Amino acid sequence: MGGCNQSIRVNTVKEVKEEAGLDVITTRLIALQDRNNHNTPIYAYGICKAFVQCEVIGGQFIANSETLESGWFSLEQLPELSEDKTTAQQIALCFKAYHPENWQPVFD
Repeated sequence: MGGCNQSIRVNTVKEVKEEAGLDVITTRLIALQDRNNHNTPIYAYGICKAFVQCEVIGGQFIANSETLESGWFSLEQLPELSEDKTTAQQIALCFKAYHPENWQPVFD
């Protein structure tokens, strides 16, 4: 996620609009992860990945330079992933966080 001088909440809303065409409300912080602890290859610099649950309130997907297609998938039927960006384990964590009312954010 890009966006210097923006909060995680504000940048999440902006990035979802830019990349998925959707208007969202952020509802929950799921996790903060050190990218090099969960994704390969290891980068020479650090990145903190924020996983944020959102509620879609509008918008529509339009193909763009960062996202060619969009869809909804079950955990059992995920498309091929760019695991250097997001792993199946990270997506499973997001699914796990979806229902519990008292979810505690996971962080490294």
